[in-house]
Amino acid sequence: MGGLGKTTLARNLYNSPGLLAIFQTRAWICVSQQYSTPDLLRSIIKSIHGCSEELLKLLKEMSERDLETHLRDLLKERKYLVVVDDLWHREAWESLKRALPDNNNGSRVILTTRKEDVAERVDDKGFSHKLRFLNKEESWDLLCKKLCPENKMGGIDLFSPLMKKLAEEMVDKCKGLPLAIVVLGGLLSHKRGVDQWQKVKTHLWQHMKNDSVEITHILSLSYNDLSFELKQCFLYFGIFREDEMIDTEKLMHLWLAEGFMPRMREVHMEDIAENFLHELISRSLIQVADTFFDKILTCRMHDLLRDLAVQKAMEVHLYDIYDPRVNSVTPFRHRHAIHAQTQRYLSLDVSKLKVRSILFFDNEFKNFDYSKKFMTFCMSFPHLYVLDLENILFDGNELPDAIGNLVHLKFLGLSNTNLFELPPSIGKLKSLQTLEALIFDNCSCKLPPQVAQLTNLRHLVSRYEVPLQVDRLTNLRTLKYIRCDQWKDTDASGLVNLQELGMEKIRKSYSLKSIGSLKSLTTLFLVCRYGETFPPLEPLSSCENLHRLWLSGGIEELADLNKLPKSVTVLVLECARLKEDPMPILGKLPNLKHLELSWAYKGKQITCKGNSFGQLETLTLGNLEKLESWHLDTTAMSVIKSLSIFGCLKLKKIPERMEHIAVIDSNQAKGNTMIGSQIN
Repeated sequence: MGGLGKTTLARNLYNSPGLLAIFQTRAWICVSQQYSTPDLLRSIIKSIHGCSEELLKLLKEMSERDLETHLRDLLKERKYLVVVDDLWHREAWESLKRALPDNNNGSRVILTTRKEDVAERVDDKGFSHKLRFLNKEESWDLLCKKLCPENKMGGIDLFSPLMKKLAEEMVDKCKGLPLAIVVLGGLLSHKRGVDQWQKVKTHLWQHMKNDSVEITHILSLSYNDLSFELKQCFLYFGIFREDEMIDTEKLMHLWLAEGFMPRMREVHMEDIAENFLHELISRSLIQVADTFFDKILTCRMHDLLRDLAVQKAMEVHLYDIYDPRVNSVTPFRHRHAIHAQTQRYLSLDVSKLKVRSILFFDNEFKNFDYSKKFMTFCMSFPHLYVLDLENILFDGNELPDAIGNLVHLKFLGLSNTNLFELPPSIGKLKSLQTLEALIFDNCSCKLPPQVAQLTNLRHLVSRYEVPLQVDRLTNLRTLKYIRCDQWKDTDASGLVNLQELGMEKIRKSYSLKSIGSLKSLTTLFLVCRYGETFPPLEPLSSCENLHRLWLSGGIEELADLNKLPKSVTVLVLECARLKEDPMPILGKLPNLKHLELSWAYKGKQITCKGNSFGQLETLTLGNLEKLESWHLDTTAMSVIKSLSIFGCLKLKKIPERMEHIAVIDSNQAKGNTMIGSQIN
């Protein structure tokens, strides 16, 4: 049944360091009940090849048979691992199986399914592992970890004996189902005192069947415990496709545009949105997928919880997911999501509907002939707040001027389109808060100067060339990924609200001086042109609120690291190619919690002196190809929790104090027997 942990087990295998080294070619796809075989084949190919503009165009034009042939040719000489998650129908596997060659080279496919007959019939040579329910002790341990994550085991003893007794009784009725236990734990963690826990137990006992509580009731109880605004945010997850990896930044921008955030004096809407996201995660209603240290990049929703979200959303008419089998939409639902058969949706007469949001998720839509009709269709809705056109292709690579008529638009998504430029009429979108236009970084595309007229713009996420007048956008909080040659002459002092900046194509001849005037900046990504080195980093020392810093490019002078602001908590140095040991300087950063060095140092030894790295919790050493030895003073890195090492093949030994927390790539282990023995 759902919630036993099939996907969790498969994902732990997929991401385990040992398998990363064995299978250099890997792909993960989610099938679900409604699937498109061409879309699944494209997903595998993109996982292997990457997502260049040329490849995406080629894949969109390929037939299913062409995609099968292309993937089979791609894999026939490779040792690969493919995970096929949430398989419901044997036919879906049969259509995929033809594209996965069996060359007796150790390649493997992992499938997860709720259907026992599918698992048994899928392959004569396959091994079927049926997950069991947790036993009583395991169930209790899982609840304790959820209720007291910092204290792990035994943390429940912090509660009164009566609360502990209530918890034991409730977890027992979950009958060992992990999803039910973690959602129950999430609910109880937001309740205080015996009385509130007793109320939860009373609700559960009222819906008992066969001496157990049905998972659907636990999920509903947790949903009903949310505030009105948080309920809207939870329900909105259902608008995305099943098993979708959801970009959290985009999700929160959508929440803002939809008006889900309550107005609070002296609190930014983005901060409220982030708090909402963290609360949904802490309640185990949402799962974290990918992180950048302390920042959540993507998340996902269990399909049982998504079923609940869609059901409740339909009841309150929050949105409508277009069903091509019915070929109609409900008049009272003002938000539309299109997951498939966009052509049929575009043929509907919806001119009398008061639609506020349209989001397209149909990766199969590729017919250029529909582009003009598509924009005409959108112009039928002059009161749109949200329009997400991701993956849509347009005639002549141009967005029609009529986009400027959508004067109420707050969110415009244009990522992964074929647009070379945007029309000047975009300057009419005075209400626009978020413009997402991520294209491929090898394209030469420009935003029109009229973008500088969008004075309410808060988030500009784009690889288009940005106009010089970007400094007029004083409400900007996010600006990425601009090119440095567009920025070097900008007076950034007016961008008083800018918190996140991403800059690419940096040359040594440029100046970073203007960055020093960004006093509100908390996150900074700086990426050099290939083979280039950074200009002096001294201006960064003025960014006194900077917490996350990613530097990708050469650093000629070790002394430049002395200019990094003391406020930094997350630091990534990539391709720095330093000749001298950076650890003595980095160890003095008083707030540094997470450090990653990748191709950052060309020397043979690193030294961490006494009392250095006093706050460091995680350390990653990657591809330090000449590194042979590491000296760690007994008082250095006193609170370290995690160490990852890969590509440091000459490193003969790690400090003994690090052995119990180290995760070491098995390729690393093959470099010498001493580290290999530590892995074993």
